[in-house]
Amino acid sequence: MTQHEQKKPTMDSGGRKMTRATGLSIRTWILPAAVLSVALFGLLMAEPLATWAQQETSGAAGTAPSAPENGSPAVPSSGTNSKANSTTIKVPVTVVNVPVTVLDKRGNPVIDLNQNDFKIYENGKAQSIRYFNSETMPPLRVGLLVDTSNSARFELKFEKDAATEFAYTMLRGLNSRNKIFLETFDANNSILQDFTSNPDEINEKLRKLKAGGGKAVYDAIYDACKHEILKAGPREQTRRVLILISDGIDVQSKHSLEEAISMAHRAETAIYTIGNTSYGFSNPGAKYLEKVAENTGGAAFFPQRKTAGTDFLTGYLSHGQFDSLEQNKGLGAETGIYTAQKMIALADSLEAIRRQLTNQYLIGYTPTNSALDGTFRKIRVVADRKSVIIRYKPGYFATSDQ
Repeated sequence: MTQHEQKKPTMDSGGRKMTRATGLSIRTWILPAAVLSVALFGLLMAEPLATWAQQETSGAAGTAPSAPENGSPAVPSSGTNSKANSTTIKVPVTVVNVPVTVLDKRGNPVIDLNQNDFKIYENGKAQSIRYFNSETMPPLRVGLLVDTSNSARFELKFEKDAATEFAYTMLRGLNSRNKIFLETFDANNSILQDFTSNPDEINEKLRKLKAGGGKAVYDAIYDACKHEILKAGPREQTRRVLILISDGIDVQSKHSLEEAISMAHRAETAIYTIGNTSYGFSNPGAKYLEKVAENTGGAAFFPQRKTAGTDFLTGYLSHGQFDSLEQNKGLGAETGIYTAQKMIALADSLEAIRRQLTNQYLIGYTPTNSALDGTFRKIRVVADRKSVIIRYKPGYFATSDQ
């Protein structure tokens, strides 16, 4: 072979020259291809990992407000065996969501605040606000707890009418994101209607209510939180509320008031109480209604605490002996004025609760103490606005359960 033939470049099947330089260019092409494969693999894995992180986080004290409403994050389809995905790495990310109500001196919602107007503390330590929303709020899960004991016999008609109006106003049609359940209690408590967005179902059950004997208020609160509220969906994706209509006097509960409040804390449920004691009567149970509301971030209402008066237009104090229009015979005519006043008083309280619940702020923060050690963490919210009333949940249990 001549020197000329030794230097002659070889040709591949496509007519391309193959030299040492060509060999280097091939290796140069192979390296980017390998890098591209790794990058594609990373992109394919990113979504499942992100989805898993959301699933792992949803069991903590809260997640970002943008989480799916139904609490079931989308799981990417895969043809692989489930055993291959059985190994997970837990990501300790926790966000605590705190619905906040701000009211002025007259009890009207204050709705013009922004994130910079709020400060939030956990166990006395300042926390950085990570999420803030004043428009799109998580849906409400509301429990109506109606006292049907003998002491409420003569108030029951007005309670039913007011509660029916509240249900229709709060739900506003079958497409409502909010849901309500109905529980009654005397010696025992019963769930008459599970969570529904249909106000007709609530109304149907309310119409059939009858008074019974005995009274177990604390058991009703405890069981409502444990058996209904805790099953209402992830706590970070719902706002949980109980509305208790009663005089607050407990006769035969198995659970104490403290146990009922503790269960409300575990369920992260605000309790609004409405005293149903008749006009002109003191109520020894009022202090218990106030305590329940104050310790859960709700409010106590006593619509009949102020007497109706003694004149012929607004007067005639009720002694719990009459019902319906008979109460108005003290007016000299069956005008229905006193009966209407009782209905309006209860309805006004429920309407005030509805306004407060539909005009809230949502604050979310990542606790500086990330340990899920089961302890109760106290929350304090401060607003940079003078002479306002602020209501919020008093704290949460740092656990991974719902």
